[in-house]
Amino acid sequence: MVDDSKFITKLIEFGFSEKEAQLYLHLLKYGPKPTSLLAKSLKTYREDVYRMLTSLIDKGMVRPSLETPTVYAAVDLDIALETALKKRESELREMEMRKQELQELSKQQRFRPSDEFSTFKILKSVKEIVTVSISSLTSAEKELLFVVPADMLVIASLYGINEESKKLIERGGRVRGISDISYTYIEPAQELLNIGEDIRHYDRYRGLFFGVIDRKICFSSINADISRISLDEPSILLWTDDPIYAEYLASTFEMLWERSIPAAQRIEELLKEGGPPQA
Repeated sequence: MVDDSKFITKLIEFGFSEKEAQLYLHLLKYGPKPTSLLAKSLKTYREDVYRMLTSLIDKGMVRPSLETPTVYAAVDLDIALETALKKRESELREMEMRKQELQELSKQQRFRPSDEFSTFKILKSVKEIVTVSISSLTSAEKELLFVVPADMLVIASLYGINEESKKLIERGGRVRGISDISYTYIEPAQELLNIGEDIRHYDRYRGLFFGVIDRKICFSSINADISRISLDEPSILLWTDDPIYAEYLASTFEMLWERSIPAAQRIEELLKEGGPPQA
């Protein structure tokens, strides 16, 4: 079961949701099945299985049969991963192109910062969140605080946010974060510890998710659910440079920090347990 968990973790890092990873692994291990048997084996509803299969077919990881009733089979692992990798490379190239375009446009503008007015804007996708986060971290000087769902630890690792956090630490800044760390997310959490971030675990946290940079710039979201790891995934987030709101979130962070435990301690506990129980 431990090996299955590691396999699922790697699939999540490759762009799957946890349920999609479980379904794909099930098809790899046990062969083609109709939705009725998949729902029974995975102990979930047919509607959930249909949604997961649709997503996996779109990613090129699963193919349906032409017979009736329809039977679904996992695409060969090497072929499937190569397809996913090419899609990811295409997304990253697009992000890099947009970054260069924004940098060129900024050189042509004469921006006039103002301390009198605060700006508020809504970010509507993972791609927007990643782009704005990286841009904000590039200019960070002292500190990053964040409280995020565990899926964001994977996104931060895949799309360059961790690299910018590491640079902030190398510049003498400090990064502290809180997440609900389960067995599936041990590796992303350990990566943050390895680059020098101070990470803690808050068990079953369901409150406001947010990030604060230098007590000036902040992101916040009441509902940060992400069904799959993808730049195109919708996710609503509020961004603002309002220092009053940033200070409020920083105070909230300190309260949560006192109630959480070190990530290293949480990871040690999970490893001793030996992974999630077998279904």
